[in-house]
Amino acid sequence: MFNSLSLKVIIFGFIFTFFSSFGQSFFLGLFNSSIRETLSITHGQFGSIYASATLFSSFVLIWIGKKIDDINIFRFAFYVTLLLSFSCFFFSMTSSIAFLFIAVFLMRFSGQGLMSHTATTTIARYFTISRGKALSVGWFGLSTAEFILPVLIVYLLTITSWQNIWISISILTLVFLPVASFYLVKNLDFDTREQESSNDSQIKKIKQWKRIEVIKDYRFYIVCLNMLAMPWIATGVFVYQSFITEAKDWGSFVIAQSFMVYSILSVITLLGSGFLIDKFTSRKLLIFMNIPLLISTLVLFYFDNPVSSFIFLGLIGITNGLANVLGSSTWAEIYGVKYIGSIKALTTALMVFSTAFGTALFGFLIDRGFSIEQIAMVSFIYILISLVLLFFVRNKLNPQNT
Repeated sequence: MFNSLSLKVIIFGFIFTFFSSFGQSFFLGLFNSSIRETLSITHGQFGSIYASATLFSSFVLIWIGKKIDDINIFRFAFYVTLLLSFSCFFFSMTSSIAFLFIAVFLMRFSGQGLMSHTATTTIARYFTISRGKALSVGWFGLSTAEFILPVLIVYLLTITSWQNIWISISILTLVFLPVASFYLVKNLDFDTREQESSNDSQIKKIKQWKRIEVIKDYRFYIVCLNMLAMPWIATGVFVYQSFITEAKDWGSFVIAQSFMVYSILSVITLLGSGFLIDKFTSRKLLIFMNIPLLISTLVLFYFDNPVSSFIFLGLIGITNGLANVLGSSTWAEIYGVKYIGSIKALTTALMVFSTAFGTALFGFLIDRGFSIEQIAMVSFIYILISLVLLFFVRNKLNPQNT
Protein backbone atom coordinates (compact mmCIF):
# COMPACT_ATOMS: atom_id res chain seq x y z
CA MET A 1 0.00 0.00 0.00
CA PHE A 2 2.78 2.44 0.95
CA ASN A 3 6.38 2.57 -0.27
CA SER A 4 9.29 2.89 2.15
CA LEU A 5 9.38 6.70 2.12
CA SER A 6 5.62 6.91 2.64
CA LEU A 7 5.89 4.56 5.60
CA LYS A 8 8.60 6.76 7.12
CA VAL A 9 6.34 9.81 6.87
CA ILE A 10 3.47 7.90 8.51
CA ILE A 11 5.70 6.60 11.31
CA PHE A 12 6.97 10.15 11.85
CA GLY A 13 3.37 11.33 12.20
CA PHE A 14 2.53 8.48 14.58
CA ILE A 15 5.49 9.28 16.86
CA PHE A 16 4.82 13.01 16.93
CA THR A 17 1.10 12.62 17.67
CA PHE A 18 2.05 10.17 20.46
CA PHE A 19 4.43 12.72 21.99
CA SER A 20 1.84 15.47 21.56
CA SER A 21 -0.06 13.70 24.34
CA PHE A 22 2.23 15.31 26.93
CA GLY A 23 0.49 18.60 26.21
CA GLN A 24 -3.04 17.18 25.92
CA SER A 25 -5.71 17.74 28.56
CA PHE A 26 -6.09 14.05 29.38
CA PHE A 27 -2.37 13.80 30.29
CA LEU A 28 -1.97 17.10 32.15
CA GLY A 29 -5.14 16.31 34.08
CA LEU A 30 -3.41 13.27 35.60
CA PHE A 31 -1.18 15.67 37.55
CA ASN A 32 -4.02 17.97 38.63
CA SER A 33 -4.15 16.78 42.24
CA SER A 34 -0.38 16.63 42.66
CA ILE A 35 0.13 20.16 41.37
CA ARG A 36 -2.72 21.63 43.41
CA GLU A 37 -1.35 19.97 46.52
CA THR A 38 2.17 21.27 45.81
CA LEU A 39 1.01 24.85 45.18
CA SER A 40 -1.96 24.81 47.62
CA ILE A 41 -4.44 26.06 45.00
CA THR A 42 -8.10 25.25 44.41
CA HIS A 43 -9.83 23.55 41.49
CA GLY A 44 -11.09 26.93 40.34
CA GLN A 45 -7.62 28.51 40.40
CA PHE A 46 -6.12 25.61 38.48
CA GLY A 47 -8.94 25.78 35.90
CA SER A 48 -8.51 29.52 35.40
CA ILE A 49 -4.75 29.21 34.95
CA TYR A 50 -5.19 26.28 32.56
CA ALA A 51 -7.79 28.04 30.39
CA SER A 52 -5.88 31.35 30.16
CA ALA A 53 -2.57 29.62 29.36
CA THR A 54 -4.34 27.56 26.67
CA LEU A 55 -5.83 30.69 25.12
CA PHE A 56 -2.42 32.37 25.03
CA SER A 57 -0.86 29.33 23.36
CA SER A 58 -3.51 29.39 20.61
CA PHE A 59 -2.63 32.98 19.68
CA VAL A 60 1.12 32.31 19.54
CA LEU A 61 0.56 29.16 17.46
CA ILE A 62 -0.98 31.19 14.62
CA TRP A 63 2.33 33.00 14.13
CA ILE A 64 4.84 30.23 14.86
CA GLY A 65 2.94 27.41 13.15
CA LYS A 66 3.12 28.99 9.70
CA LYS A 67 6.93 28.79 9.77
CA ILE A 68 6.64 25.12 8.82
CA ASP A 69 6.00 26.28 5.23
CA ASP A 70 9.35 28.09 5.10
CA ILE A 71 11.70 25.72 6.98
CA ASN A 72 12.93 22.23 6.14
CA ILE A 73 10.68 19.78 7.96
CA PHE A 74 13.57 18.12 9.81
CA ARG A 75 14.81 21.45 11.15
CA PHE A 76 11.30 22.48 12.17
CA ALA A 77 10.74 19.14 13.93
CA PHE A 78 14.10 19.50 15.70
CA TYR A 79 13.20 22.97 17.01
CA VAL A 80 9.81 21.69 18.19
CA THR A 81 11.53 18.77 19.93
CA LEU A 82 13.90 21.08 21.79
CA LEU A 83 10.97 23.24 22.89
CA LEU A 84 8.96 20.24 24.08
CA SER A 85 11.91 18.86 26.04
CA PHE A 86 12.53 22.24 27.68
CA SER A 87 8.80 22.61 28.41
CA CYS A 88 8.71 19.25 30.19
CA PHE A 89 11.75 20.17 32.26
CA PHE A 90 10.27 23.57 33.11
CA PHE A 91 7.03 21.86 34.15
CA SER A 92 8.96 19.77 36.67
CA MET A 93 10.31 22.98 38.24
CA THR A 94 6.84 24.49 38.84
CA SER A 95 6.89 26.13 42.26
CA SER A 96 4.43 29.02 42.03
CA ILE A 97 1.24 30.10 40.26
CA ALA A 98 3.22 32.27 37.82
CA PHE A 99 5.48 29.33 36.97
CA LEU A 100 2.43 27.11 36.55
CA PHE A 101 0.92 29.50 33.99
CA ILE A 102 4.16 29.53 31.98
CA ALA A 103 4.54 25.74 32.30
CA VAL A 104 0.98 25.04 31.11
CA PHE A 105 1.41 27.53 28.25
CA LEU A 106 4.63 25.84 27.13
CA MET A 107 3.12 22.34 27.32
CA ARG A 108 -0.07 23.30 25.49
CA PHE A 109 1.89 25.25 22.86
CA SER A 110 4.68 22.74 22.23
CA GLY A 111 2.75 19.54 22.93
CA GLN A 112 -0.88 19.82 21.90
CA GLY A 113 -0.12 22.60 19.42
CA LEU A 114 3.19 22.24 17.59
CA MET A 115 3.72 18.48 17.89
CA SER A 116 0.34 17.59 16.39
CA HIS A 117 0.67 20.47 13.89
CA THR A 118 4.04 19.15 12.70
CA ALA A 119 2.74 15.59 12.34
CA THR A 120 -0.49 16.32 10.50
CA THR A 121 0.92 19.06 8.27
CA THR A 122 3.75 16.80 7.10
CA ILE A 123 1.37 13.95 6.28
CA ALA A 124 -1.22 16.21 4.62
CA ARG A 125 1.46 17.83 2.43
CA TYR A 126 3.12 14.59 1.37
CA PHE A 127 0.10 12.41 0.63
CA THR A 128 -2.61 12.93 -1.97
CA ILE A 129 -4.39 9.76 -3.06
CA SER A 130 -3.82 8.01 0.29
CA ARG A 131 -4.08 11.07 2.54
CA GLY A 132 -7.04 9.74 4.53
CA LYS A 133 -5.45 6.41 5.41
CA ALA A 134 -2.11 8.05 6.19
CA LEU A 135 -3.68 10.60 8.55
CA SER A 136 -5.77 7.96 10.31
CA VAL A 137 -2.68 5.85 11.04
CA GLY A 138 -0.74 8.95 12.10
CA TRP A 139 -3.46 10.02 14.54
CA PHE A 140 -3.44 6.49 15.97
CA GLY A 141 -0.32 7.60 17.84
CA LEU A 142 -2.42 9.84 20.08
CA SER A 143 -5.01 7.08 20.58
CA THR A 144 -2.20 4.74 21.62
CA ALA A 145 -0.98 7.30 24.14
CA GLU A 146 -4.52 7.75 25.51
CA PHE A 147 -4.72 3.99 26.04
CA ILE A 148 -1.27 3.46 27.60
CA LEU A 149 -0.24 6.59 29.48
CA PRO A 150 -3.04 7.06 32.06
CA VAL A 151 -2.45 3.66 33.62
CA LEU A 152 1.33 4.06 33.42
CA ILE A 153 1.34 7.52 35.03
CA VAL A 154 -1.02 6.49 37.83
CA TYR A 155 1.37 3.64 38.62
CA LEU A 156 4.48 5.84 38.43
CA LEU A 157 2.92 8.38 40.79
CA THR A 158 2.79 5.66 43.44
CA ILE A 159 6.54 5.03 43.29
CA THR A 160 8.06 8.43 42.51
CA SER A 161 7.29 12.16 42.55
CA TRP A 162 5.48 13.93 39.72
CA GLN A 163 8.56 16.14 39.23
CA ASN A 164 10.75 13.09 38.50
CA ILE A 165 8.24 11.86 35.94
CA TRP A 166 8.41 15.14 34.02
CA ILE A 167 12.21 15.19 34.11
CA SER A 168 12.22 11.65 32.67
CA ILE A 169 9.82 12.72 29.90
CA SER A 170 12.10 15.65 29.09
CA ILE A 171 15.14 13.38 28.73
CA LEU A 172 13.22 10.81 26.68
CA THR A 173 12.01 13.54 24.31
CA LEU A 174 15.48 15.01 23.88
CA VAL A 175 17.11 11.64 23.19
CA PHE A 176 14.50 9.83 21.11
CA LEU A 177 12.79 12.40 18.89
CA PRO A 178 15.88 13.91 17.17
CA VAL A 179 17.12 10.43 16.25
CA ALA A 180 13.70 9.38 14.97
CA SER A 181 13.29 12.61 12.98
CA PHE A 182 16.76 12.27 11.44
CA TYR A 183 16.06 8.75 10.24
CA LEU A 184 12.49 9.37 9.07
CA VAL A 185 12.33 12.84 7.45
CA LYS A 186 15.90 14.18 7.18
CA ASN A 187 15.84 13.91 3.38
CA LEU A 188 12.11 14.33 2.82
CA ASP A 189 11.48 16.26 -0.39
CA PHE A 190 7.98 17.59 -0.99
CA ASP A 191 8.82 18.15 -4.66
CA THR A 192 8.57 14.37 -5.12
CA ARG A 193 5.33 13.71 -3.33
CA GLU A 194 2.95 10.80 -3.58
CA GLN A 195 0.92 12.55 -6.28
CA GLU A 196 3.80 12.87 -8.71
CA SER A 197 4.96 9.32 -8.11
CA SER A 198 1.55 7.89 -9.04
CA ASN A 199 0.06 7.33 -12.47
CA ASP A 200 -3.37 8.63 -11.50
CA SER A 201 -4.17 11.05 -14.32
CA GLN A 202 -7.42 12.04 -12.63
CA ILE A 203 -5.60 14.11 -10.02
CA LYS A 204 -5.87 17.74 -11.08
CA LYS A 205 -3.70 20.66 -10.21
CA ILE A 206 -5.69 22.81 -7.84
CA LYS A 207 -5.31 26.40 -6.74
CA GLN A 208 -2.90 26.80 -3.83
CA TRP A 209 -4.55 29.21 -1.41
CA LYS A 210 -2.55 31.53 0.84
CA ARG A 211 -3.79 32.08 4.38
CA ILE A 212 -4.81 35.66 3.66
CA GLU A 213 -7.04 34.33 0.87
CA VAL A 214 -8.49 31.61 3.07
CA ILE A 215 -9.63 34.00 5.79
CA LYS A 216 -11.56 35.96 3.11
CA ASP A 217 -13.40 32.81 2.00
CA TYR A 218 -16.85 32.44 3.65
CA ARG A 219 -16.67 28.65 3.28
CA PHE A 220 -13.75 28.56 5.71
CA TYR A 221 -15.91 29.89 8.55
CA ILE A 222 -18.78 27.50 7.92
CA VAL A 223 -16.43 24.51 7.88
CA CYS A 224 -14.73 25.85 11.03
CA LEU A 225 -18.07 26.05 12.85
CA ASN A 226 -18.41 22.31 12.29
CA MET A 227 -14.77 21.47 12.99
CA LEU A 228 -14.79 23.29 16.34
CA ALA A 229 -17.96 21.69 17.72
CA MET A 230 -16.20 18.52 18.86
CA PRO A 231 -13.26 20.22 20.65
CA TRP A 232 -15.28 22.63 22.80
CA ILE A 233 -18.17 20.30 23.62
CA ALA A 234 -16.00 17.25 24.36
CA THR A 235 -13.56 19.30 26.47
CA GLY A 236 -16.46 20.69 28.49
CA VAL A 237 -17.78 17.17 29.04
CA PHE A 238 -14.37 15.81 30.07
CA VAL A 239 -13.48 18.67 32.40
CA TYR A 240 -16.89 18.71 34.10
CA GLN A 241 -17.58 14.98 34.05
CA SER A 242 -18.03 15.01 37.83
CA PHE A 243 -20.85 17.55 37.45
CA ILE A 244 -22.53 15.32 34.86
CA THR A 245 -22.24 12.15 36.95
CA GLU A 246 -23.67 13.89 40.02
CA ALA A 247 -26.53 15.40 38.03
CA LYS A 248 -27.38 12.08 36.39
CA ASP A 249 -26.51 9.98 39.47
CA TRP A 250 -24.42 7.70 37.30
CA GLY A 251 -21.53 7.07 39.67
CA SER A 252 -17.80 7.40 39.02
CA PHE A 253 -17.38 3.78 37.89
CA VAL A 254 -20.05 4.15 35.21
CA ILE A 255 -18.40 7.19 33.61
CA ALA A 256 -14.96 5.53 33.81
CA GLN A 257 -16.25 2.43 32.06
CA SER A 258 -18.01 4.60 29.49
CA PHE A 259 -14.68 6.18 28.56
CA MET A 260 -13.54 2.71 27.47
CA VAL A 261 -16.41 2.68 24.94
CA TYR A 262 -15.39 6.18 23.87
CA SER A 263 -11.79 5.06 23.26
CA ILE A 264 -12.71 1.88 21.41
CA LEU A 265 -15.21 3.54 19.06
CA SER A 266 -12.86 6.49 18.54
CA VAL A 267 -10.06 4.17 17.39
CA ILE A 268 -12.34 2.06 15.19
CA THR A 269 -13.76 5.16 13.51
CA LEU A 270 -10.31 6.71 13.22
CA LEU A 271 -8.92 3.74 11.30
CA GLY A 272 -12.04 3.26 9.17
CA SER A 273 -12.41 6.92 8.27
CA GLY A 274 -9.11 6.92 6.39
CA PHE A 275 -10.41 4.42 3.84
CA LEU A 276 -13.72 6.28 3.54
CA ILE A 277 -11.97 9.60 2.93
CA ASP A 278 -9.74 8.17 0.21
CA LYS A 279 -12.80 6.68 -1.50
CA PHE A 280 -15.37 9.48 -1.11
CA THR A 281 -13.20 12.56 -0.20
CA SER A 282 -13.32 14.56 3.02
CA ARG A 283 -15.65 17.13 1.48
CA LYS A 284 -18.43 14.57 1.08
CA LEU A 285 -17.95 13.02 4.52
CA LEU A 286 -17.81 16.32 6.39
CA ILE A 287 -21.61 16.63 6.58
CA PHE A 288 -21.79 13.35 8.55
CA MET A 289 -19.02 14.15 11.06
CA ASN A 290 -21.09 15.83 13.78
CA ILE A 291 -24.29 13.79 13.46
CA PRO A 292 -23.20 11.33 16.21
CA LEU A 293 -22.25 14.31 18.39
CA LEU A 294 -25.67 15.85 17.73
CA ILE A 295 -27.41 12.62 18.79
CA SER A 296 -25.23 12.42 21.92
CA THR A 297 -26.59 15.77 23.16
CA LEU A 298 -30.13 14.42 22.78
CA VAL A 299 -29.16 11.30 24.75
CA LEU A 300 -27.77 13.52 27.51
CA PHE A 301 -30.93 15.66 27.43
CA TYR A 302 -33.55 12.91 27.53
CA PHE A 303 -32.07 9.95 29.42
CA ASP A 304 -30.80 9.40 32.98
CA ASN A 305 -30.26 5.64 32.99
CA PRO A 306 -26.58 4.65 33.53
CA VAL A 307 -26.66 2.78 30.20
CA SER A 308 -27.13 6.12 28.45
CA SER A 309 -23.64 7.09 29.66
CA PHE A 310 -22.13 4.43 27.41
CA ILE A 311 -24.22 5.54 24.44
CA PHE A 312 -23.45 9.22 25.11
CA LEU A 313 -19.66 8.86 25.24
CA GLY A 314 -19.65 6.22 22.51
CA LEU A 315 -21.29 8.66 20.08
CA ILE A 316 -18.77 11.35 21.04
CA GLY A 317 -16.01 8.81 20.31
CA ILE A 318 -17.35 8.23 16.79
CA THR A 319 -17.31 11.95 16.01
CA ASN A 320 -13.84 12.24 17.55
CA GLY A 321 -12.46 9.55 15.25
CA LEU A 322 -13.90 11.27 12.19
CA ALA A 323 -12.87 14.76 13.30
CA ASN A 324 -9.22 13.87 13.86
CA VAL A 325 -8.72 12.87 10.23
CA LEU A 326 -11.17 15.27 8.57
CA GLY A 327 -9.64 18.16 10.49
CA SER A 328 -6.44 17.82 8.46
CA SER A 329 -7.51 16.34 5.13
CA THR A 330 -10.40 18.71 4.43
CA TRP A 331 -8.24 21.83 4.34
CA ALA A 332 -5.71 20.16 2.03
CA GLU A 333 -8.46 19.11 -0.38
CA ILE A 334 -10.10 22.54 -0.56
CA TYR A 335 -7.10 24.86 -0.37
CA GLY A 336 -4.15 22.78 -1.62
CA VAL A 337 -0.96 21.86 0.23
CA LYS A 338 1.60 24.50 -0.73
CA TYR A 339 0.59 26.79 2.15
CA ILE A 340 -1.09 24.13 4.28
CA GLY A 341 1.30 24.84 7.18
CA SER A 342 0.12 28.41 7.67
CA ILE A 343 -3.52 27.40 7.14
CA LYS A 344 -3.30 24.56 9.65
CA ALA A 345 -1.48 26.82 12.11
CA LEU A 346 -4.62 28.95 12.09
CA THR A 347 -7.05 26.03 12.32
CA THR A 348 -5.02 24.29 15.03
CA ALA A 349 -4.91 27.54 17.00
CA LEU A 350 -8.70 27.83 16.65
CA MET A 351 -9.02 24.24 17.88
CA VAL A 352 -6.87 24.99 20.94
CA PHE A 353 -8.88 28.17 21.52
CA SER A 354 -12.14 26.22 21.33
CA THR A 355 -11.01 23.83 24.07
CA ALA A 356 -10.45 26.80 26.36
CA PHE A 357 -13.79 28.24 25.25
CA GLY A 358 -15.58 25.00 26.08
CA THR A 359 -14.06 24.90 29.56
CA ALA A 360 -15.03 28.53 30.20
CA LEU A 361 -18.55 28.26 28.72
CA PHE A 362 -19.49 25.11 30.63
CA GLY A 363 -18.16 26.65 33.85
CA PHE A 364 -20.05 29.90 33.20
CA LEU A 365 -23.33 28.09 32.52
CA ILE A 366 -22.92 25.84 35.56
CA ASP A 367 -22.24 28.84 37.79
CA ARG A 368 -25.39 30.51 36.40
CA GLY A 369 -27.49 27.55 37.48
CA PHE A 370 -27.90 25.78 34.14
CA SER A 371 -28.71 22.09 34.42
CA ILE A 372 -26.73 19.56 32.38
CA GLU A 373 -29.85 19.07 30.24
CA GLN A 374 -29.95 22.79 29.44
CA ILE A 375 -26.23 22.77 28.60
CA ALA A 376 -26.86 19.76 26.34
CA MET A 377 -29.56 21.76 24.53
CA VAL A 378 -27.20 24.72 24.06
CA SER A 379 -24.71 22.31 22.48
CA PHE A 380 -27.46 20.76 20.35
CA ILE A 381 -28.52 24.15 18.96
CA TYR A 382 -24.90 25.06 18.08
CA ILE A 383 -24.32 21.77 16.23
CA LEU A 384 -27.66 21.99 14.41
CA ILE A 385 -27.03 25.54 13.17
CA SER A 386 -23.52 24.65 11.96
CA LEU A 387 -24.85 21.54 10.17
CA VAL A 388 -27.62 23.50 8.43
CA LEU A 389 -25.12 26.08 7.17
CA LEU A 390 -22.80 23.31 5.97
CA PHE A 391 -25.68 21.59 4.18
CA PHE A 392 -26.28 24.66 2.03
CA VAL A 393 -22.62 25.00 0.97
CA ARG A 394 -21.72 21.29 0.77
CA ASN A 395 -21.64 21.37 -3.05
CA LYS A 396 -19.41 24.46 -3.10
CA LEU A 397 -16.46 22.87 -1.26
CA ASN A 398 -14.72 21.59 -4.38
CA PRO A 399 -11.19 22.93 -4.94
CA GLN A 400 -10.58 25.49 -7.66
CA ASN A 401 -8.50 24.12 -10.53
CA THR A 402 -5.70 26.15 -12.10
